[in-house]
Amino acid sequence: MRFGERENAVYADHFELYTGNANPELARKICRYLGVELGRAEVFQFANENIFVKILDNVREKDVFLIQPTCRPVNQSIMELLILIDAFKRASAGRITAVVPYYAYGRSDKKDQPRVPITARLVADMITVAGADRLLTMDLHQGQIQGFFNIPVDELTAVHLLSNYFRHKQLEDVVVVTDLGFAKRARTFAELLNAPLAIIEKRRIGNLDRAELMNVIGEVRGRRAIIVDDEIDTAGTLMETVRALEREAVGEIYACATHGVLSDPAIDRIRDSNLLEVVLTDSIPLPPAKRLAKITTLSVAPLIGEAIRRIHRGESVGALFSSEVSFTQEMILWEDGVARTLDVRSDDPDESTGSLDPGPDERDRSPTAGAELASSHPGDR
Repeated sequence: MRFGERENAVYADHFELYTGNANPELARKICRYLGVELGRAEVFQFANENIFVKILDNVREKDVFLIQPTCRPVNQSIMELLILIDAFKRASAGRITAVVPYYAYGRSDKKDQPRVPITARLVADMITVAGADRLLTMDLHQGQIQGFFNIPVDELTAVHLLSNYFRHKQLEDVVVVTDLGFAKRARTFAELLNAPLAIIEKRRIGNLDRAELMNVIGEVRGRRAIIVDDEIDTAGTLMETVRALEREAVGEIYACATHGVLSDPAIDRIRDSNLLEVVLTDSIPLPPAKRLAKITTLSVAPLIGEAIRRIHRGESVGALFSSEVSFTQEMILWEDGVARTLDVRSDDPDESTGSLDPGPDERDRSPTAGAELASSHPGDR
């Protein structure tokens, strides 16, 4: 290099993935999809509840991706993320991308009462001030949260993955049901299924995790319903919606959401309900105690992994959701240790459910490696 010339950024050829303690399993799946090793770092809590982070690799001028959803324990996960960002900033990382599949405090996105905070903005400010250069997230509670950041934000959606799963079930006479807050993305979901959309009008009661159902807008009587939302927390709203659909003589009711928060008493409510199946993603880890036969989990690791690859290469992330990108139409199902490719692009249902086991070496090289569907009731499919 001649004197006075600028050297290209080193991180253009090197990127590293690291994780905190919020969802390490998802981080490992993403690494498997990308064919890289998870970076080494110590992240733990002292007896006095202070969090300590130490990076065990050289990350100078590297492109670093920190995978840390802000899920339960929420405040600890947020602090881990902030301290991780600060540690990598002080270790001279070239660029730091906070990969936050689930963004906590998303409901506190506006002042809907006197003298209340906008906590979603506060979290955005903390992530930015800590030193993150960009954010990669998935299905924010409201799209306006993107505007709370002064750094680039890439928001992914699990709508294609979830709708693809229900397309494979080949249900007839389906109606997609959602509330006003998720209506835009639910419309895409309905279009992908070639189904009509019905809207639930609801009113949240005070600061409690309860909602009062006001009205069902749309024709649902006698149909099969798929309830779509960004997250399921206590499942109170979900149960109100189920009861409203039952009053309309809906035959079969399914539900799906990107984020399975599943705070108490969500599991009991789902177990005791007439829901046939609840489909979630692994943006939030599902502990063994919350795994029901009714709950199916789809992995978003390939989607996030491909977004990470494209961000690193400077390619379009929005193109992931075009009809030309094949992996948005594909999943790998893991049933009893055997992987099966599911591809609903085929008009022949027998071709889309062929069983195969490519072996560990082939799976690591596969463009969809790591797209796992974990279900506690494989026999149902």
